[in-house]
Amino acid sequence: MKVSVRVTPNARRERFEMTGDNQFTATITEPPERNEANTRVQRLVAAHYNVPLTSVRFLTGMRTKKKVFEVVEPQV
Repeated sequence: MKVSVRVTPNARRERFEMTGDNQFTATITEPPERNEANTRVQRLVAAHYNVPLTSVRFLTGMRTKKKVFEVVEPQV
């Protein structure tokens, strides 16, 4: 399933809210440098869907505020 996230980095407090079907807004404290913000958002998506980090793949938006991830079910 594809998940769209709108990200605001360098915030004072962290928030992760669902705004629609598979759409989220993330306010995170990490800076948008050295891939820190992208990694944090990936971890938040994995935690929300209760899947391991390896099940969340980055698709688009590496350098933009709107990011798209793909969440796959872990293989057993």
